[in-house]
Amino acid sequence: MSASLLRRSLELLESPGQAKVPPGLQAGPRAEGAARRRKGAPEPGRNKATVKGRVVKSAIEEYHKKKPVNHLRENLQYMLKGRLVADKAVTEQVLTQNRGRKSKDKPPEKTEKKKPKGTVFTEEDFRKFEREYFGVP
Repeated sequence: MSASLLRRSLELLESPGQAKVPPGLQAGPRAEGAARRRKGAPEPGRNKATVKGRVVKSAIEEYHKKKPVNHLRENLQYMLKGRLVADKAVTEQVLTQNRGRKSKDKPPEKTEKKKPKGTVFTEEDFRKFEREYFGVP
């Protein structure tokens, strides 16, 4: 039991003919301390320590209130609703503007591979050269 409940129950048990003794007229060292304590406690008004008038909150309801809501379906509907695709030239321009000026930010330039050119000489030219130079028949 708390001290406040104990005090209240004692007040209820007092006989109605017995009046409260003013705090200064009480006898004994304990009575002085009690008088000081009574001064601090406000008599009129509602005691805020009681449960009367409070609404008990359900833990399950509080959990459901604070439960994260999945907005994926709504967001997908919103994103798919406006199906506007920009031109490729515009997207490339935006991407190049957003890239930095440093060389590491630029994509490597595509170099065209040089195809090996065919020889100018034909097989007959090589045989003719062999005959003339090495003297092979």
